[in-house]
Amino acid sequence: MATLDSDDLKAIDQIIEAKMDVVIENRQLVTKEDLSHLPTKDDFYGKMDEVMGELKASREEKSVLGHQVSDHEDRIERIESRVGVSSD
Repeated sequence: MATLDSDDLKAIDQIIEAKMDVVIENRQLVTKEDLSHLPTKDDFYGKMDEVMGELKASREEKSVLGHQVSDHEDRIERIESRVGVSSD
């Protein structure tokens, strides 16, 4: 029985690696290399916190502006009724 030397083991590794690449491609599996292009979980959640903070501020600003517009409309209607001008 012959023993395997380091060249034989390297050849076996290459064959296994080639076979694994074929299996990964055929089954459309995701590899660690594919995932390396994505942000880390901490990066993702940090960015999402920033986006959610901006969304919250935007919603609060929208609410404040809505009340201001409503107040302005009420004032304009009162002024128009006193002056006798129609907004139509």
